[in-house]
Amino acid sequence: MISGLETRPAQVWGSVRLVPLVRDEPVPYLRMHRRIYQEPVSVVESGGGRAYVSFVPHAFVATWSDGDQTPAASYGTRLLERDTKAAPPRMPVRFTRRMARKAGRDRLRFLPLHLAVEGYLALHFGGPEIAWEEWARRAVAHGLSPRCEETFLGLHVRGLEDALRIFEIHPGQCGVLVYVGDTLASAFAVPHPDDYRALHPTLVEDLFGELIYMHGLLGMPAGDLSAPKDDTEIKSLDDLRTAAELRQAEWAEFHDEVMAAQLFDQDGSRQVVQHLHGFELARFLPSFGLRRENHIGEAITGEDGRIAYLKTFRLSEAQVRRGYLLKRLAEHDWRLGATAAALGANEAGLALRLERAGFGYLLRQDVLDHYRAQAKRVT
Repeated sequence: MISGLETRPAQVWGSVRLVPLVRDEPVPYLRMHRRIYQEPVSVVESGGGRAYVSFVPHAFVATWSDGDQTPAASYGTRLLERDTKAAPPRMPVRFTRRMARKAGRDRLRFLPLHLAVEGYLALHFGGPEIAWEEWARRAVAHGLSPRCEETFLGLHVRGLEDALRIFEIHPGQCGVLVYVGDTLASAFAVPHPDDYRALHPTLVEDLFGELIYMHGLLGMPAGDLSAPKDDTEIKSLDDLRTAAELRQAEWAEFHDEVMAAQLFDQDGSRQVVQHLHGFELARFLPSFGLRRENHIGEAITGEDGRIAYLKTFRLSEAQVRRGYLLKRLAEHDWRLGATAAALGANEAGLALRLERAGFGYLLRQDVLDHYRAQAKRVT
């Protein structure tokens, strides 16, 4: 499923299921270790006197080496604050120029999941390229703003912290797939087993979507996915070992083909953010297919195609619908009539669908009122 990683039997605690990801050999020349920073707010200068402000739980710094595999990476908080009179008190300031940037000759600092979430928020951020008559002046001049989404920390997902604390870490484990209520919440992978042991606790500081948070609150136990064994066929330790190996292989095949089959979307998009001496840091977006899983994320891949680092975030149904509408509008040059025809709807129906998705402000008020009245006459 994930190049260079194999799944092992899951461990279950209440509604949380953790599936270990192991490597036969660590990825050479790339490491991640922990480093702590104290600044609480992140500010990125975007030019023209403007700044992008965000709160991010923690950051990773990937470091690579040319000849050996000595530990050379760090993890920690990069939360920055603008030095102005309006700034909250006791919050120091540190400015950065990019979401992912070089922090030294052989170090790259990036905020986990921030690249992926920013890629989703920036989807067609400019809005209509052509000032069609239906679109508001604000939409043409300023695009889709403000850009914001609500997420939950892993600490808010009931059972996750306990599962991370009590579950066994497998030999060679370099990652994990997190399920809540048998819903795939996220995937996390690093280059080396020692990196995973150091970063395993950070999963409670990761971002999780509304669906995962609600499943955690409901506390529904994860289903029993184990396959029964025929005890009559086991007459020795060798028979027991063979049966265990068979069940392990069957679990890996079932998991990769059924449970996590939609983690990567072949019809999605990928954007390279940085190069790291033969490695690439990239973020990916799904195709925003409706009524299915859609995951955004970021990954570091080597020249051989193996994934060295991976972190993903599952979009909610509302986020998928917004992304789907934006994608279809962009495919039809933001013409409401052409987009509606492609969707098998009329313009009034599409306009009200945009409003329900939170994009009503993009349309001129008189146009939106006209479509509302038209929809009422039809009903």
